[in-house]
Amino acid sequence: MNRLVAIGLGACALVLAVAPASAHFILMSPDAWIESNVLGDPQKAAPCGVSAITAGKETGKVTALTGGGTVHLKIKETVYHPGFYRVALATLDRKELPKDPDAVTKDGPHGVLSVSGRIESNPQPPLLADGLFLHHERPANGTFWEADVKLPNVNCDLCTLQIIQFMEAHPLNKEGDFTYHHCAALKITANPALPLDKGWPGQ
Repeated sequence: MNRLVAIGLGACALVLAVAPASAHFILMSPDAWIESNVLGDPQKAAPCGVSAITAGKETGKVTALTGGGTVHLKIKETVYHPGFYRVALATLDRKELPKDPDAVTKDGPHGVLSVSGRIESNPQPPLLADGLFLHHERPANGTFWEADVKLPNVNCDLCTLQIIQFMEAHPLNKEGDFTYHHCAALKITANPALPLDKGWPGQ
């Protein structure tokens, strides 16, 4: 099921394609930049799942796309948790990627718990979409989250697409607080029939 994401909070209404989601997740499309296990690990550390503490093996895969077009996201939740997803793009350096969503928290019986995360209603670069797949109930068995997200019309030989999951009602993670992280390496070639999106670094 392909649907073009309306950038912003309205995108969270774009729900469910078919295929198990059960909050760990696996990035199935585009190809992830590191190998992951059956739960999707490593994924805790910002910005792309690995750190000096948690290593990962790079896949070497780069997805070629056309600027001004879309990138198809396909996500499999392997451990259910209420929350939402966010998509961002770094064209030159991963330092461009935004910090994880601000969290509202409360005290739980065993420590701090997340209540909600900030969703940008009008995402601006480097964000592409926010509030995707917002859900508070366990999806049916055999469900993937899927959406088409519009890309800026830019050129980048090796840019980073970041997909994160903010988890509600979740304790602090050792490295990622309330957020899990996956990234994909992209090569984007601008569509010459469209104007360049010069608000992005390197354009």
